[in-house]
Amino acid sequence: MEETARHFERIGNQIQYDYELTKKYLEKMARTKIDPDFKFHESDEEILKRLFVYNIDDFEHCKLFGVDPRKGILLIGPVGCGKTTLMKVFSYLAHDHKKYVIKPTREITAEFIQDGFQVLSRYGKSYKGFCFDDLGVEQSIKHFGNECNVIGEILLSRYEYMKVHNSVTHSTTNLNANELEKIYGIRVRSRLREMFNLISFPESTQDKRK
Repeated sequence: MEETARHFERIGNQIQYDYELTKKYLEKMARTKIDPDFKFHESDEEILKRLFVYNIDDFEHCKLFGVDPRKGILLIGPVGCGKTTLMKVFSYLAHDHKKYVIKPTREITAEFIQDGFQVLSRYGKSYKGFCFDDLGVEQSIKHFGNECNVIGEILLSRYEYMKVHNSVTHSTTNLNANELEKIYGIRVRSRLREMFNLISFPESTQDKRK
């Protein structure tokens, strides 16, 4: 972040930055820490801009792009479009109050099998920011005979906690709203609207891993 600080600064209520230089910094960070072949794609530019202004709290452009800086990000897109990688990359840019840890939903459900219902508090009632990766790929599981929709319960808890403590919650998913409702129910779907800014890749986006 020291290098990034040369690329943008806040003066009063205004924020000044060099978007292209900061993108180059993020690419450099991503190639060092995530993937040596990483690069931003021109076709993703509108998504990149929204993630950029959100994470640096550029309130003026957040409003222009229809992004609420008080909510989290729900990044939706087809398999291989780069959702998880982008959330990892932009975590390097996020202000301290928006820092988050990326946690695959499958890992959380595996923890539930081992540790039981304390996992719901571990992720649902925490000041720590999380990005729940691959929302909807996990399954409802049982602990000592009690079935639990683990991620659904955590999302409901995060919603209540968010209102009181402003905890940051993000998610990525391959599923649309109707598919998420089938998994988590209408109550969770309703909360998702209040918790997240919806940012979507076009369905035609190609698999970048090929």
